Formats: sequence, C-alpha cells, structure tokens
Amino acid sequence: MSAPNDEPRDTWEPAGAPGPERPTESPTPPVRQPWPPVCTAVLVGSVALYLLDALLSPEKGALLVGARGPVFQWAALYGPFVQMGQFWRTLSCVFVHGGLLHLGFNMSVVYSLGMPLERGIGSGRFLVISLATALGASAFALLFNFNVPTVGASGMILGWGGAMLLIATREFRRSLMFWLAQVLVISLLPGVSWAAHLGGFLFGLPMGLALRMGSRVFVRAAPLLLAITVAVVYIAANPERFRGVP
Repeated sequence: MSAPNDEPRDTWEPAGAPGPERPTESPTPPVRQPWPPVCTAVLVGSVALYLLDALLSPEKGALLVGARGPVFQWAALYGPFVQMGQFWRTLSCVFVHGGLLHLGFNMSVVYSLGMPLERGIGSGRFLVISLATALGASAFALLFNFNVPTVGASGMILGWGGAMLLIATREFRRSLMFWLAQVLVISLLPGVSWAAHLGGFLFGLPMGLALRMGSRVFVRAAPLLLAITVAVVYIAANPERFRGVP
C-alpha cells in the first residue's frame, strides 16, 4: 500500500486482502510491521482508562459491566458540561467505554480496520481524519442527544469507514458496505448513539473525497474541513445561542 498521490485513485485496499495469484520460486516470509502510532494510542489509552476507572470505582464487578467512576465522569461527553467550557470531552469521550463488551468490540475494529488504513494513508493524514470524525461524532451527539452522556470510539470508527468508502477498491468496498449495514442495525438498538455514528460517518466522507483527489487537494482541504467541524461542535454545544433552545 502507498499513500495517495497527486492523481485520483480508486485502488486502496487493506494489507492482506486477496488478490491474483502470482507464481513465485521461493516464498518470502512476511515482514512484521510496527504498530501505527495513532491506533496504538487509541488502543492503549482506551484499555488503560477502562482499567483505571474500574479500579477507582466503588461498584462491584465494574471491570465486567463497566464503571461510572471518576474517569468516566471526567471524560464522558455531556452537553451541559461542554456548554460550561469543558470542550476536552468532545475528544476524551473516544477513550472511555461503557462496558467490557463495548470496549472489546470497538478495539477489535480499531485493530482490524483502523490500523490498515493508518498504514495505507500515513499517520499524519490518519490523525487529521480521526480528529475530524471524532469531533463530528461529538457534534451530532450534542445536536440530537444534548443531555445524554455519550462515550466510545465508534463514531470516529464510522468516520474511518466513511473515508475508506471513497478510496477503497470495488471488491473491498462491497465488504465495507456489508459492515456498514450491520452497524446501521446496531445503531438502532437502545442505548446506542445513532447520532454519534451518523456524525462520524458524514464527516468522514469529505475527508475520503479529499484523499481520493490526491495529496495536494488533501493538504488544502483537510484543515478547512477540520475547522468546519470545530465550528459545528461549538454551535452544537451552545444551543441557546445558535438554535434558540432554552
């Protein structure tokens, strides 16, 4: 895999995807790739904060069912607190999860989907996309569920899926569409933030389009898209000022 060049492309696929067989005289052992830093930070940070919150929580069985301890209280996205100026919650909520199943599912997708994407487009581009989609997910959660605490990396992950949708090969795009359909069903379940999922996905699409149009376009478009995302978060966090909501 290689990073997008200056020409439009429709050929990205994750490492290890099936391709045409080629005769070889002697098989080459696979090269062990280092863990990409952004996804590694999400994995390590999420697991560490989950364990820390379970350790600090007075509730029994917090490790299995999820804690609502001091880490959760400090990091979860909650509209009234963001409105008071605690804007770090729009990003810190990515690293906090509501239970062991929630954590395990999200981290498995970070490993299987996020890491190949980060290796394919480069950590710099991947970091910008992750910031934009995480903030986009938080913006939609604030717009539609202002008074509901929201946690988890799934909104950002859906943003990765939105970006990949526009740069993947046709074969891989079919698999991605099937996965997105599954997530759509999950998003309708009680207790799942459909708004965060939708926000992350929608903010990932223009990032993917910029990637597809080449590195020159992405360098110019990404900061603008990120600035728009920040503005939407600010508007969503102040409903009485911008939307006339008391």
